Amino acid sequence: MMPITDQMFLLLTTDDGKLEGMSTQRGYGLVGAMLSDLIRAGRISISKEKHPRLGLVDTSPTGDPVLDHGLARLAEKFNGKKLSSVISDRKLSPEHIVVQRLAAAGILEVVERKALGLVPERYPMLNPLPEQQIRARLAAVLAGSVAPSSIDATLLAVLQSLDAAHRVLKQESGGMSKRDLKKRIEQVASGDATGDAVARAVQSLNAAIMSASIMPAIIAGGS
Repeated sequence: MMPITDQMFLLLTTDDGKLEGMSTQRGYGLVGAMLSDLIRAGRISISKEKHPRLGLVDTSPTGDPVLDHGLARLAEKFNGKKLSSVISDRKLSPEHIVVQRLAAAGILEVVERKALGLVPERYPMLNPLPEQQIRARLAAVLAGSVAPSSIDATLLAVLQSLDAAHRVLKQESGGMSKRDLKKRIEQVASGDATGDAVARAVQSLNAAIMSASIMPAIIAGGS
């Protein structure tokens, strides 16, 4: 199955290749998804403190360029640091590597910046099937017609921590209100069968993403 990081990128990118929401949301979402992949791979750990810290478990190459990028950056600066400081590190974002991988797979194309950089780079979809499959799976999970996998639970929880779930999953939520969707995602996340240690680490990660994304949203709302 496609890594959580790649799935998150597709969900946070419109079909015409633009951002789904603020750029900071996609940045936090990709970092959170990448850290979730690293947690699931047993490469990093999250402490149980009130203000959790990130720990490196295994920094040997994974063979995945996205995860290896994350491990290198974490080893350089963030081993033992508070999770809250990790999420907002722009150099940790694997966006460029994810884009290259999805482009090489023929899923999207890269449209370069225009007008001296005033028009940002876009990533229009060439093959919408992978994202359609992700969305169909999440729709079934939200409707309760299939049991969620740990990947489904993580995707939904990260989207909710960004306060983006209701917007990104407007069709997949089947007309649920924002409040009801939040409750449903909490139900899915609470039933994550990944294992207590991993599920707890992902919960701490999502709390850190939520905290990190609050200020940009406040600034945007007041501008």
